[in-house]
Amino acid sequence: MRTPEQYRAGLARMKPNLYIGGEKVGRDDPRIAPGINVMAVTFEIAQDPKWKGVATARSVYNGKEINRWAHTPQHPFDLMQKQKMIRLGAQRVGGCIQRCMGHDAITSLSIGTKEIDDKYGTEYHKRFCDWLSWYQENDLCAACAQTDMKGDRTKRPSEQVEPGQYVHVDEVTDKGIYVSGCKVCITMAAYADEILVLPTRAMMEGDADWAVAFAIPADDPGIKQVVRPVWLHERKEIDAPFCDYGVSDSMIIFDHTFIPKERVFMCREWEFGRRLAMLFADSHRHSYCGCKPAVSDVILGAVLLAAEANNISKVSHVREKMSEYALGSELAFAAGVAAAMYGEKTACGTFFPNTIFANVGRRLMGENIYHEYNMLTEIAGGLAVTMPFEEDFINPETKPYMDKYIVRNPKLSAEESHRIWRFVENVSASAMTSWYQIAGVHGGGSPIMETIALNIDFDYEARRKVARYLAGIDKELDQSKELMRQPTFGCNLMQPEEFEEI
Repeated sequence: MRTPEQYRAGLARMKPNLYIGGEKVGRDDPRIAPGINVMAVTFEIAQDPKWKGVATARSVYNGKEINRWAHTPQHPFDLMQKQKMIRLGAQRVGGCIQRCMGHDAITSLSIGTKEIDDKYGTEYHKRFCDWLSWYQENDLCAACAQTDMKGDRTKRPSEQVEPGQYVHVDEVTDKGIYVSGCKVCITMAAYADEILVLPTRAMMEGDADWAVAFAIPADDPGIKQVVRPVWLHERKEIDAPFCDYGVSDSMIIFDHTFIPKERVFMCREWEFGRRLAMLFADSHRHSYCGCKPAVSDVILGAVLLAAEANNISKVSHVREKMSEYALGSELAFAAGVAAAMYGEKTACGTFFPNTIFANVGRRLMGENIYHEYNMLTEIAGGLAVTMPFEEDFINPETKPYMDKYIVRNPKLSAEESHRIWRFVENVSASAMTSWYQIAGVHGGGSPIMETIALNIDFDYEARRKVARYLAGIDKELDQSKELMRQPTFGCNLMQPEEFEEI
């Protein structure tokens, strides 16, 4: 497994194909350094013996210990360990750990390629397994490029005036395919090793050219990444780990870009467009059951510090708000555990979470995100956006006054008080705040997609039958389908040697 230093060294060797603010830049551009710092944490945790079995797993290809981010879950315990790993990393960096994008794309492709092969006799699954074995061996990290620009939302991919609104196949040759189009809102692509491209929606037969999936090096000269980085203001003296981290999102442009045959995992099998898209989305929503509780933990931490600084920690309405954070985050995490326990073993061997529980956990946190920030604002007050700049706490002329008046709770020193309010400012009123609020709603798909997923899979008819029975319309009530369903439980599908190690 790679160390953080080896990961950074790999980025330094990549060819520049990033564009930020009108400039073509390499991976050494300081504006993406905060995102690189986040990714480095995922390598750091995997090196720590304390997190063996949480941040690491056993490869299904060679039995070696690998970074769990490169692993396809094989049983419920794997999914729960993934959830814990995500929450662990997200708490360390103060928000989105970002690497789940690639993990969930791997999960989607492992299942989807096998299903396409089973129907059409293609060889996508072998190609993917060969690629994934290489990916694990080199401990790489991948971004998932799923979201297309989409153009006119009332029109299908094949109906767009500009065909590149969705990534599509231009040409197929014996050696590979050529693709064009644009993917957008692609988190961490600027500092990934690989990019996995997936379809973003269901397709019709006329959309066959737009049904495509493949892997491409993130620095491939055939793509351009137009990058929007987000980071916090640099601290002068009041340094803090939270300020080291940030995020970058890319618009990825393909312009008749060549993809070698061995890296093509779907080409014009339009019936599987929706399947691959939903496999990624539902796996990603399970990941959110680890990620979003961690984001909630960070916001709650800011609430606790703000309440302490204001000396109102024991006020009843404050304690009531604290419990709301606990309610939301732990319910979402529990939904993720339930999704793991009631998941299913797929034909390729990958274990997939229960889609109902995964979508419920994601939906809960997506709807709560603005409420959580609102509660933080109520408790913290206006100082988060009106506090003088850090330089005024350093300037000898103003420092004595700043130190005297920043203290509200006499049990805290001036430096502690300043650090608390600076942290509250970063959490509640920064560029990262806006990113987390919108990502909280739209990450993993917009809320309407969760509604669609729930309406597809949830058994409304069973509830109607309960009501018909209670109303005296039906004389019998069969509840066996729902209540006789058995969870697979954590250890049943684990290999004995894996269990002993953990």
